[in-house]
Amino acid sequence: MSETWSEVQYNRLAELGASKDDLQQTFCDAVARNQFFQKLEQALIQQQREQLRIFQESVRKPGLIGLEEALSAVLIEAGFSRVSTPIIMARGLLEKMGIDAGHPLNEQVYWLDDGKCLRPMLAPHLYFVLKDLLRLWDKPVRIFEIGPCFRKESRGGRHSQEFTMLNLVEMGLKQEDCQSRMPELAAMVMQAAGIAEYAFETEESEVYGTTMDIVSGQETLELGSGAVGPHVLDKAWKVTDPWVGIGFGLERLLMVREKAPGIARMGRSLSYLNGVRLNI
Repeated sequence: MSETWSEVQYNRLAELGASKDDLQQTFCDAVARNQFFQKLEQALIQQQREQLRIFQESVRKPGLIGLEEALSAVLIEAGFSRVSTPIIMARGLLEKMGIDAGHPLNEQVYWLDDGKCLRPMLAPHLYFVLKDLLRLWDKPVRIFEIGPCFRKESRGGRHSQEFTMLNLVEMGLKQEDCQSRMPELAAMVMQAAGIAEYAFETEESEVYGTTMDIVSGQETLELGSGAVGPHVLDKAWKVTDPWVGIGFGLERLLMVREKAPGIARMGRSLSYLNGVRLNI
């Protein structure tokens, strides 16, 4: 009867970035398994220490920060203006998005009190800003925001309770240009993120209805989700202009680009630095 890794051993090797082949190893007995574990753990620790050395001497900023800077530079060059809105969101703004007490997403929101929460998405604040910019600026209005969002997620290595979103929107376009503009904007972001393989899939969203998702070409992981307007949600904000918008999860973009086994090492963390485990 062959031996596999103990739960403790498996988790330790996974957090050190062991390959799938190493994680699926089998052994003739526990003695052979434990001996191999000690050698493999030490080898992985040395690899992690070397990555930390390189980080300290030359990289000096996490991949999440580097990706945010790269995306911001590309979008500004393309004529978008970056905005920055509060992390705390009023309940009334979520209700304008159709997220009331009976909505499934309501249970995932981090409520601070009866009237405020940590924002689970960027769109309500962007709508709020756009209604004024459409009055003040020439059209089309192009804006984007990159910042943290919070949801009570618990579905494995692809989800995180604190994550970073990029939302971009062009509003005031010609209606006939909206659908063709979405793949152009997606390509701009994906190229800046360093991801060549991706595809588009039509999905149903609990908030936006029918959306066009950008997914990883390898594991069908959703990286971004786009929609076009006029949309049924626009009425609450008194918006009537045609628009196209896409939201991307930065940690997921990094996860695909770096071929990381899970999302935890890609985001803000006390346990990882630039994807490297610190308890080594």
